[in-house]
Amino acid sequence: MAVFPTVPFMPVGRTAGSLLGAMLMVLFRVISPEDAYAAIDLPIIGLLFGTMVVSIFLERADMFKYLGNLLSWKSRGSKDLLFRVCIVSAFASALFTNDTCCVVLTEFILKVARQNNLPPQPFLLALATSSNIGSAATPIGNPQNLVIAVESGISFGQFLLGVFPAMIVGVLTNAAILLLYFWKYLSVEKDQEGGQPEGPEVVADDEVTSHRFTPARMSHVSSLNPDDVDCISEPIIRSNSVSTSVNENLRSRSINSEADIQLAIKSLRSSSMSHEMVEVSTVPDRRDEGASSRKFTRTASQQRSVIIEDLPPSPEANGEKEKEAEVEEKRWKILVWKTAVYLITLGMLIALLMGLNMSWTAITAALVLLALDFTDAQACLEKVSYSLLIFFCGMFITVDGFNKTGIPNTLWELVEPYSRIDSAKGVALLAVVILILSNVASNVPTVLLLGTRVAASAAAISHGSERKAWLILAWVSTVAGNLTLLGSAANLIVCEQARRAQFFGYNLTFWSHLRFGVPSTIIVTAIGLLIVISY
Repeated sequence: MAVFPTVPFMPVGRTAGSLLGAMLMVLFRVISPEDAYAAIDLPIIGLLFGTMVVSIFLERADMFKYLGNLLSWKSRGSKDLLFRVCIVSAFASALFTNDTCCVVLTEFILKVARQNNLPPQPFLLALATSSNIGSAATPIGNPQNLVIAVESGISFGQFLLGVFPAMIVGVLTNAAILLLYFWKYLSVEKDQEGGQPEGPEVVADDEVTSHRFTPARMSHVSSLNPDDVDCISEPIIRSNSVSTSVNENLRSRSINSEADIQLAIKSLRSSSMSHEMVEVSTVPDRRDEGASSRKFTRTASQQRSVIIEDLPPSPEANGEKEKEAEVEEKRWKILVWKTAVYLITLGMLIALLMGLNMSWTAITAALVLLALDFTDAQACLEKVSYSLLIFFCGMFITVDGFNKTGIPNTLWELVEPYSRIDSAKGVALLAVVILILSNVASNVPTVLLLGTRVAASAAAISHGSERKAWLILAWVSTVAGNLTLLGSAANLIVCEQARRAQFFGYNLTFWSHLRFGVPSTIIVTAIGLLIVISY
């Protein structure tokens, strides 16, 4: 009971609750300290740690930002957006864990819903429920699947083949239920409820452009008159054959030209185009020997822009070029780093599909990413959810001690004859037991308690039945998280992230989730079971 924060007399949370249970097991000598340490399954802890680090690097490499952009790219309306949320969150959870996807996608989905004047509830429910369903497809999708994969010895590929079809059908079924349940709300036109919603507008990065101008060439100046827009600045072409009449004209207008030049320069400095480069050149007049060098300018009555050439570039121009070169170099480094992150992640998935040790594969990928980052790893490692790792350690000890009391065996002996997976009634009863325990004691303790017992019961039927029993346990214990708001950590993450979101906050209540969660969980679990048992 101490695991649940909603319990009023002991709201300590799941991590402290698991440690409390472990301490009580050792304190009352149900299990010795040595057996307590031995009960901790290090391969599961290593696999969990490795996948966390890889997910952190994928988030830094903007993988989830691209997934968020995919949700709103060429969207065709509210129903299309809801369907995309279901599909994207399901596949992302299968590869990057459901908790991570819910953390990074909740606020983005809220913004999209608010800006399109859509009710947030169906999209938040789609994210939470589809993430849970999608995470059932792979061993790295959620913590309980990690436990099942390590304890059962089922390879990544076999796990994927056994549950992936059920996941696809389950996500589509869940999306259909969402559309039917919220069809009326999603059919409301965008402007029917008062137009655009309040709050800042989300602007994609590629939509923000900055105009750059080359030195000594201006496309327009803000101080020009409307009649002067068509004027084009030209560089002065000088030669030794400049006519005397032109020189006399320049001399006669020197005062006015000087005034025009000063006026133009002041207007340039005060305008938003003040960063443009105005080059000044000094060219010696070779017609008269010993004559001092003289500035040549060209102005026109319709033209305020001044272009004077041939002086060496100013320090500001060199600084701007160097800055642009540094920005370009940094951009390429980031692109290469992102590519490396994606390739290492892809290599990890290929290694898992090849049947290599899952724990060491994930740890190796994590360490390679940390090494290639070429920075202090502390900032990255601080984002690892060590509370979840500690929760697992405490839960291993608590469950092992609880098993030694003999209570689970006594209860299982009462249920086991009626829950064999060689009959439809047995599969249905086993699913109900898993469903209830997953919502009462959480899905990870349920898997730890029932895993070996269900597998042993199925092994008495056939070797293939044992693997099928593990997959049934994985499917039902995962989808069971959709029954109530407290059924999985992903649900609580979505609820908390939505409540705290700035400008777009929304309170997803327990009862609003329960009204949809009960029918969706029952239907999706039943359809998925038919597919899993046929594998």
